[in-house]
Amino acid sequence: MPENTTHVPPGAGNETTAALAIRGLVKAYVRGKPVLNGITLDIASNGITAIIGPSGTGKSTLIRCINRLVEPTGGEIIFEGRNLVTLNRGELRAARRQIGMVFQEYNLVERLTVMENVLSGRLGYVSPLKAWLRRFPPSDINDAYALLETVGLTAHVHARADALSGGQRQRVGIARALMQRPKLLLADEPTSSLDPKTSVEIMTLMRDLSNERGIPAIVNIHNVELARRFATRIVGLSGGAVVFDGAPDALSDSYLKQIYGGESWLDGDDG
Repeated sequence: MPENTTHVPPGAGNETTAALAIRGLVKAYVRGKPVLNGITLDIASNGITAIIGPSGTGKSTLIRCINRLVEPTGGEIIFEGRNLVTLNRGELRAARRQIGMVFQEYNLVERLTVMENVLSGRLGYVSPLKAWLRRFPPSDINDAYALLETVGLTAHVHARADALSGGQRQRVGIARALMQRPKLLLADEPTSSLDPKTSVEIMTLMRDLSNERGIPAIVNIHNVELARRFATRIVGLSGGAVVFDGAPDALSDSYLKQIYGGESWLDGDDG
């Protein structure tokens, strides 16, 4: 294919099977200078979609527009039959219950225990008083224990979050997101603060849990090789637009040069 042609996988644009449909998404922090310039994507109901691209091209903005941690300037984000962009505060709060989020810097409450941080994934489902008192139903506590076993942290249930390593903190973040019982998982640079070995462990965990629980995941990631290894689909952004959308094995060096520019970085492993 020519370098200036966006690669689109077979079946892209089929809304009947999409867990999320993004239509003409625009975000401009400064008027007239969009960071996202009319992004249109359908996210399938399974697998990991990796978002790659150079710094400043809008990867984190795209992820954060989906759950409106960043407010879109224009366009539509259709999830569960509703346009998230137009929801009022109460409606958005309800919609966010079904969208788990894993953060680059973990976003844990450092003074709370691992168990308390995981249970915070259920805060949208209990009354404000019970949330303040940290009183959760036995079923939630049982689910939290099961998730902590799944992510390998049963020995750290009562440890404070600030006593954990980076990889352990990210495992807590993943368990917290899954405590929401989400229908979509977002991850904003989940491995950028981790060493290479731990990064592989975290991506393996996210892939396995996404597959086992049937939860589609959208992961913003710098490391191209991790994206190739763990994603079922890669979306490449450049200049706030989609310039590649396809399977990992279709992501050739010519596309990488189009996404990132230049050639000297191609011998590296972090995009």
